[in-house]
Amino acid sequence: MEKLKNKKMVFIIAGVVLLVAAVVIIMILFRKEKKNKYRLLKVYTVEGEANVNRAGKGDITPYENMVLESGDRVSLTSGDLVLQADKDKYIHLSEGTELVLKASGNDKRSNIQIDLLQGAITSDIQSALSEDSSYDVNTPNSTMSVRGTVFYVYIYEVNGIKYTRVCVFDGKVTTKLVYKDGTVAENEVEVGKGKEVTIFENETTVDYLSDPTDIDYDSLDEGTLVLLQVINDDGRELSITNDDLKNLLETTYTVTFMYNGQIFGVQTVIGGQKVTQPSLKPAATGSWSWDFSKPIDHNIIVEWK
Repeated sequence: MEKLKNKKMVFIIAGVVLLVAAVVIIMILFRKEKKNKYRLLKVYTVEGEANVNRAGKGDITPYENMVLESGDRVSLTSGDLVLQADKDKYIHLSEGTELVLKASGNDKRSNIQIDLLQGAITSDIQSALSEDSSYDVNTPNSTMSVRGTVFYVYIYEVNGIKYTRVCVFDGKVTTKLVYKDGTVAENEVEVGKGKEVTIFENETTVDYLSDPTDIDYDSLDEGTLVLLQVINDDGRELSITNDDLKNLLETTYTVTFMYNGQIFGVQTVIGGQKVTQPSLKPAATGSWSWDFSKPIDHNIIVEWK
């Protein structure tokens, strides 16, 4: 009987040991999972035509507060789309933009990588990154790293030459060339507040067009200029004031209506607004050669055809 009791006690102790070990393993796995789980990655605002493509699920129409996953392919055809990472990092997509978003980490260590495939983004990182955190933007011919800043990245192609334009409105961005074979240059070019740099890639070369120069704000799209106004309104002093932004946004253009080689009428339009179709027609048949739903961003001549 005593041996039976001892044997039973051994089994009980062994069971308790196994139970404790299981609990410890579960806690370790839970802590590891929690440590590697990104704490916030979501759609902040969305309006217009946008899409999220997710591995294993296909296309998903994004909605406000939608939780994103690392590896999601996000695109904006028209309208507005802002992504949020952590509580202080916002990624504003311009129309016609497509990117792959990769993120990991936690509240003390966040790692964000944006692979920009086409279009433009404006990143607003409102707090300096910790030493263990990173925020990188990759394009086909360059890579850039930041620690806390507001900057704009635009990729485009002209006559077969690929370009990456980087404008820094606050803080600084470190850029490096990425060659055709995927290797990254050792040398880096730092772009400071109020400066921009452009990288080009042709059939044989990947290089900088020049050293960093002053930002050409006139060539930025209206949506980006308006966003800079909003950031300034938050009390942060960017490389351009709201007074200067207002002047840029209120640039006027001339729309000249022509009929049979003669001026039929002239309108002055504030940049970004639409021209009004003349109430009078120069002839009984025909129409104006202009889509009156399009905003004006340059001087134009509209003919009756």
